[in-house]
Amino acid sequence: MSAQRVIPLFPLGTVLFSGGRLPLKIFEPRYTAMVSSCLREQSGFGVVLIREGSDARLGKNPMQPKIFNIGTYGTIVDFNTLSNGMLGIIASGGPKFRILDTYDTDNHLLMGTVEFLPEERAQAPGVEHAALIEMLRELMQHPLAQKLALDVDYHDARSISWRLSELLPLEPEIKQGLLQMNLARERLAELSRIVSNLRS
Repeated sequence: MSAQRVIPLFPLGTVLFSGGRLPLKIFEPRYTAMVSSCLREQSGFGVVLIREGSDARLGKNPMQPKIFNIGTYGTIVDFNTLSNGMLGIIASGGPKFRILDTYDTDNHLLMGTVEFLPEERAQAPGVEHAALIEMLRELMQHPLAQKLALDVDYHDARSISWRLSELLPLEPEIKQGLLQMNLARERLAELSRIVSNLRS
């Protein structure tokens, strides 16, 4: 994957992590066209968290929402027509990217010039992470995790930190902060602090 690319951006109220799965309901024409293009060209799109505004275009002169500049590249791994007639897709999380510039297309799709960030360095979890690993094993038994068929490598601190970050009931801005960290053990340390605060 080249260092810089122009990709469609999908501003959302949620965060996607590498190796994660994100189910989405597609109903706006601009995103229906985006999904069709991604499937046809076997390409993906950028999932970015909304900082301010809405993901839907409302009113006569709607503005694009303000977004965080670090996101995750998603590729469509499954799609189907839902009972309500909407298009349902599941996006799989790939590498992280930084947004350098954005512009609107004629159909109001937000496009971004992005640079893909280096892959996080592989790290083994430490003995101090045993409680987090046990928590993750319990979370992986949840029907939602099983429905999404999430994979986790319990010998890889990156995988552990990504799955915990997406499965724990945290505010999107907190998840964004975890996404923006570049070291798995740093992310696990922050998760330990967050879990401790939640319990207290």
